[in-house]
Amino acid sequence: MPPTPQATPDTAPRTADGRITILLVEDHDMVAEAIRLALDRTDDLKVVGRSLSLKNALTEAARLRPAVVVLDRRLPDGDGIPAIAAFKAAAPGTRVLVLTGEGSPAVAAQVAEAGGSGLILKAGNLAELQNGVRLVAAGEPAFSKGLLSGALDRLTGRTPAPGAALTPRERETLHLLGDGLGAAEISHRLGVALNTTRNHIQRVLEKLGARSQLEAVIVARREGILP
Repeated sequence: MPPTPQATPDTAPRTADGRITILLVEDHDMVAEAIRLALDRTDDLKVVGRSLSLKNALTEAARLRPAVVVLDRRLPDGDGIPAIAAFKAAAPGTRVLVLTGEGSPAVAAQVAEAGGSGLILKAGNLAELQNGVRLVAAGEPAFSKGLLSGALDRLTGRTPAPGAALTPRERETLHLLGDGLGAAEISHRLGVALNTTRNHIQRVLEKLGARSQLEAVIVARREGILP
């Protein structure tokens, strides 16, 4: 059994020996083990639980009440960013630090809007993650280099997010492209003429600055338009 987290009104929950408690939400075993070892080998951090899915993680967050949830963005049962509010409701006072393989200012802005405390890229070094956990446990933001200023620009409207000009029908078309559907299948799904669908796809490509449907999906995922 992990040590019971202790807390005071002014401090983040800690183990009996004073470490910051962490719930790790990561479904890939090798990645999770590397992260756990990197965090546990410090004097002030301790992984007290690990979950492989959002559903289990919410239950564990309510049970463990960790100081920080280190949350992989892409999990078998969904995108971690929309679940941030649920984590904060399940474990009041817990802060959420999102991990992602691909990040951008648009995704960082989504994390901030959802109530997350930071976004760390998996491509970064483990020391960045360690420091990120310390920062968010102390109530500070923690974003990988270059993401915070861009996120602030997006949140304040100084830089429009990619895809902001997409119409609802174009967004629907983009989501179907992300599901792997071709123009004919999208036309059938939306109940419109094939030429109309092709026009929607062309406008999606133009607005995202993409040269192909595949590139449009890649851009949309990188920018957080698609999960």
